Amino acid sequence: MNPRPSPAQFAGADDGIAKGDVLLKVDNVSLSFGGVKAITDISFDIRKGEIRAIIGPNGAGKTSMLNVINGFYTPQVGTITFRGEERRAMKPHHAVRQGIARTFQNVALFQGMTTLENIMAGRSVLMKRNIFWQMLWHGPALKEEIEHREKVEEIIDFLEIEHIRRTPVGKLPYGLQKRVELGRALAMEPSLLLLDEPMAGMNLEEKEDMSRFIIDVNQQRGTTIALIEHDMGVVMDLSDRVVVLDYGKKIADGEPDVVKNDQAVIDAYLGVAH
Repeated sequence: MNPRPSPAQFAGADDGIAKGDVLLKVDNVSLSFGGVKAITDISFDIRKGEIRAIIGPNGAGKTSMLNVINGFYTPQVGTITFRGEERRAMKPHHAVRQGIARTFQNVALFQGMTTLENIMAGRSVLMKRNIFWQMLWHGPALKEEIEHREKVEEIIDFLEIEHIRRTPVGKLPYGLQKRVELGRALAMEPSLLLLDEPMAGMNLEEKEDMSRFIIDVNQQRGTTIALIEHDMGVVMDLSDRVVVLDYGKKIADGEPDVVKNDQAVIDAYLGVAH
């Protein structure tokens, strides 16, 4: 196995914002679908370098909030400020180019492609050569391809998936597929990584592995992370701060020890078996 790459090798760790400063701010965001209010007047921020958890019961608006942040939904009210740029509407591909990457609750990989090819697909947003050079696969395009391939190999080593690099992901167990999806998101070199239930459906060993990689991504790569997760043990162990939603409204926000003792949170979420 090759040694793990150092944090300095990853461009996503450097976006001109000091650690601890606000990277993303949600201001009074409301989102409705017809007469159904998915999110109502929610405000919170995500600081550079932290792991920020978004929790709450099913239907609380957590995934809708992630969809607003990375441009899948446009809120009717409120703004998102990312790296100092305020916006209301943004297409997902614009969010990616600005440094926001995303994984999904349900694995969204190319099942017939290998691990290597799936992670390489994440580099497409960083490729600069036009389609003419890509078709020739010669000169500058070949040089760029080799450079991106080296980055992908670093990620494969980082996530300890060298043994499945040539395996079609459709043949992999669920836990490894989730790791490949994380790798594809990391290939985009994000400043902000959004994880939607990264441990859903995993057994204990797989959860422990994924928790370790999330910590490594945050600490070694300097990537800011916002995650949705139902496993409260994982949330309390991993997170620097937690925001709690219920029926589309924010009911608590703070450090894990404070949030878990908040009576409104206990009544709405922690006292309910999941």
